[in-house]
Amino acid sequence: MTDLALVIFWAAVALLAYTYIVFPALLFVRGLLWRKPYRAEDITPSVSLIIAAYNEAASIGAKLENVVALDYPRDCLEVIVASDGSTDRTEAIVSSYADRGVRLLALPRQGKAGVLNAAVAAASGEILVFSDANSAYAPNAIRRLVRPFADPEVGGVAGNQVYLPARRDADAGAARTGDGERTYWGFDRLLKQIQSQAGNTISATGAIYGIRRALFPGVPEGVTDDFATSTAVIAQGYRLVFAPDAQAYEPVAKSSGVEFGRKVRVMTRGLRAVLVRRALLNPFRYGFYAVQLFSHKVLRRLMFVPLALLLIANPFLVGEGWFYQLTMLAQIAFYGAALIGALFRDTRLGRLKFVTIPYYICLVYLAAAVATFNILRGHQINRWEPQRQQAA
Repeated sequence: MTDLALVIFWAAVALLAYTYIVFPALLFVRGLLWRKPYRAEDITPSVSLIIAAYNEAASIGAKLENVVALDYPRDCLEVIVASDGSTDRTEAIVSSYADRGVRLLALPRQGKAGVLNAAVAAASGEILVFSDANSAYAPNAIRRLVRPFADPEVGGVAGNQVYLPARRDADAGAARTGDGERTYWGFDRLLKQIQSQAGNTISATGAIYGIRRALFPGVPEGVTDDFATSTAVIAQGYRLVFAPDAQAYEPVAKSSGVEFGRKVRVMTRGLRAVLVRRALLNPFRYGFYAVQLFSHKVLRRLMFVPLALLLIANPFLVGEGWFYQLTMLAQIAFYGAALIGALFRDTRLGRLKFVTIPYYICLVYLAAAVATFNILRGHQINRWEPQRQQAA
């Protein structure tokens, strides 16, 4: 039994080490040695800013105030809000901005994929920019986002989503998940920059990204639209680059329950999107990008498996020496801190970083396990009820 436990333990360690140490180090080295610059200029192509909305009355007014104040030529910016059969005041609020250049596309309830496809069909801009209803753009965000399109090899640009710190009067859940979310995204942002410098960033985030209209493939059902749309650029032979100075600000989830549901939905749709774009996993055709995609979007989503195997195998090895005793104590401390974060989530103790970060990591991997189970049983998530905080 000890020999089997040793094999399981070290196989799990190897998978974790590759995913979180070797692969990022490989990206850093490649980014230093293999630079692939692109041209970026101050250009003002015609832009269609598309916002899909379903019952976003709490956020859409602030979002549109932000949009109409953006520093971009008004005659080059088309704003389309596509309502997915909203039943609250969303459509009325959007209609009140008609005289300020905002166009409402009122559609029957059909899910985000159909709504985005309809919005693109109605759009006229050379560049399609997609945004969430609860994110706020920096004033120069679109100017910064379109600069790389001066290079004809660039087909898509991923913007920089920045999570805002939880307000002091926010509930404990926002503070708790926010620390973990910002830490995770800070690491992810660094990887995006390195990937972009040497070729292609993995994919875009839905808060802010743009693609050439001619490259929009249509959004399939049951996938994350930002991943499917942005990676279609790479599938068609163009570059997808990262613009860190094109910033969108977004609040963290108000509670861990909301965040867990969001993570399950995003990961389920994200894994299904990888299946849709599985041709990109072919290294003979897409080179190092295929390695990036597999390591970042597949292995990272499945890391709950080696983590579980470590926890199962380690107790059988504590009699094999001090190293295995230390790893067992480290696991007990980590999961103990996460448990404290869960049990004391509404107290000051539950907001300390030494418990918020382990709690968030466990939340992410539990969501990944549920999402993987959803994929294995063929479950799709096409529609959902938004549970957002107001736009910043």
